[in-house]
Amino acid sequence: MIYLDYQATTPLAPEAREAMLRWLGGPDSDTFGNPHSPHRMGRMAAAAVETARERVGALLPEGGKLIFTSGATEALNMVLQGTPGDVITFATEHAAVLDCAKVVEAQGRRFTVLPVTPDGRADLDALQAAITPQTGLVAVMAINNEIGVRNPLAPVVAIAQAVGARVLVDAVQAYGKVPVEVAADYIAISAHKVHGPKGIGALWIGPDASPPLPLLWGGGQEASLRSGTLSPALCAGFGAAAQVAQEGFSEQLFHVEHLWNIAREAFADWELNGSAVDRWRGNLNIRKEGLDVARLMSDCRNVMFSAGSACASGSGRPSHVLRALGLSDRQAKSSIRLGFGRYTTAQDVESAAAMINTAAKEQGL
Repeated sequence: MIYLDYQATTPLAPEAREAMLRWLGGPDSDTFGNPHSPHRMGRMAAAAVETARERVGALLPEGGKLIFTSGATEALNMVLQGTPGDVITFATEHAAVLDCAKVVEAQGRRFTVLPVTPDGRADLDALQAAITPQTGLVAVMAINNEIGVRNPLAPVVAIAQAVGARVLVDAVQAYGKVPVEVAADYIAISAHKVHGPKGIGALWIGPDASPPLPLLWGGGQEASLRSGTLSPALCAGFGAAAQVAQEGFSEQLFHVEHLWNIAREAFADWELNGSAVDRWRGNLNIRKEGLDVARLMSDCRNVMFSAGSACASGSGRPSHVLRALGLSDRQAKSSIRLGFGRYTTAQDVESAAAMINTAAKEQGL
């Protein structure tokens, strides 16, 4: 099988797996301790957690505080639900942001969803027109999970700061791939999108940002903001994945660029969704008018790719991201997403493209 769904999840790095194994801890080991216990085994586990915290934080802006969470969804919810003031976000954001509208509005706060430009980037003019002194938070993606487009984060931050609003960046698709150096107040990340384990993410809180109210109560193990016993194994896996990403940063950029060029040539007669310039090139979202994507996926069952985000798969609804670009339902439903990265080979991309193109031609396209 050929795996081209890197936006949904990434293969676990061998280094991350090795780091995790030590802290899974059987009954005959000394590595199963609770990292919040005061005895020696607890202190050993706590040291592993703190080493991981340093490694994960090394790919984020200096200063601030890193809080481990169950994933980016929890991190985003923590800030959206626990930060005062009205919220502004954009139509192409992940459901983990957009679906918080009901909770935010139930608190008596406004939740405004702004349009994006035709190439999929945050509409800065719309933000400038919508923001008010009552705005407490602006939530924006660094890189879109469906179309790979990079948002203009620095201007978003400048507009927000001009009225005293905080900025929450969903950096799930950016972390470990491109520099995350924006002067945001909060940054949410997830381990399994950077070759770490599923079930763990983190919230970075800037040095000048007020901590949000907790979502979970019952111990406050993570800086009094998040309750629950941390998993040293998951933390260690995340830390190892972050370290590998940091050490191979330039190499991965070069590799992904090479794969992008191969893919673009192979799919030259397909339409690209989203900006061709301002994007992460490990994400290729393309369409062919009239394409039956369900049939295509059945005919290419040995190629793992997507018709949208994994979170919305099977819903039958056209992608809200593609609709936000101005595509019709028909065009949105004729689109596929190919994602590639560290462990993808040129042969993988070439073989997958040949199979997909052949299957599309069999549909008369």
